Amino acid sequence: MMAGDARTVLITGASRGIGAAIATRLARSGHDIWLNYHSNHEAAGAVKAAVEGVGRSCTLVPFDVGDESAVEGALAPLLEERVPYAVVHNAGTARDVVLGMMTTAEWDAVMNVHLRGFFLVTRIVLRAMLPRREGRIVAVASVSGEAGQAGQVNYSAAKAGLIGACKALAREVARRNILVNVVSPGLIDTEMTADLPVDRLLPHIPLGRIGRPDEVAGVVDFLLGDAGTYVTGQVIGVNGGLYM
Repeated sequence: MMAGDARTVLITGASRGIGAAIATRLARSGHDIWLNYHSNHEAAGAVKAAVEGVGRSCTLVPFDVGDESAVEGALAPLLEERVPYAVVHNAGTARDVVLGMMTTAEWDAVMNVHLRGFFLVTRIVLRAMLPRREGRIVAVASVSGEAGQAGQVNYSAAKAGLIGACKALAREVARRNILVNVVSPGLIDTEMTADLPVDRLLPHIPLGRIGRPDEVAGVVDFLLGDAGTYVTGQVIGVNGGLYM
């Protein structure tokens, strides 16, 4: 991307954690941001201020990624004015419980955000991307979707489904110069991992530490940059060696 040639990136679930780190990292790389979040207006406002602090624009786009009418209502007017160069699917949720005790609502809640959300957001943006014959789509999955995790059958299934969907989509749209990849974090220092027994998990991580959100953001930045033009259909692990 040439200096001054701002490209817009839509990031879902970007008000905190990995999503916020991705937004600020991409802003520093010269991207304008459409920042999606569900309901945390204060946190989203803080990320918006950080993006604007490095000279890029940030449009707040609050909606539930699993709600079809909300997705269409929020994105259709924006897409009439501008087509994003990229979509980063980071919105996620967890309802951890062993399968035998899992409720249908706990299963559906996770699938709704990760898989239905990916489908709804990608579909509407992709329709606008295809005629331009350019674009990048990155989904943030998880090591749980590659290796599985006890107590996370719903979450692991959703993340594994996201990986499969991205591989299939990469084959569909490659001829239109739209690249689709997955970034798969391991144990990252965010609110989602705050209550985990980190001391017991560290021996399983060859690098001996948990990761930082900016380390995930750096890989997304690479995939959206000029160095990533021949990378598609790939799952890139950011996990300190936890899963190889």
